[in-house]
Amino acid sequence: MTTMTLDLSPDTYQRLLVEARQRGAPVEAVAEKLLAEQLAGVHLSERDRATAVLRAAGLLTELSPEEKERAACSTLMLEEARAILDRAGGKPLSEVILEMRGPKE
Repeated sequence: MTTMTLDLSPDTYQRLLVEARQRGAPVEAVAEKLLAEQLAGVHLSERDRATAVLRAAGLLTELSPEEKERAACSTLMLEEARAILDRAGGKPLSEVILEMRGPKE
């Protein structure tokens, strides 16, 4: 492995720090990955582009180690979750969210 020193603007470094925190990875590892992807000409899928935009806007974060562990231990299947929600009754979550948002202006 080769070591390299970069002079980054404060703004670029701050964005790199935010990205590293969101990914839960060291700044150096995130910088290396971003640079490698750019140089390899990796074309991101639509999903990956959407994920990057949401993450940059602060609307998407990585799971904490505890959340990852809890998710790995989960045995609930989608059909079971739907059945539980159906038994609970009430409005679908999408309708609740639309009501909370209020009318479009």
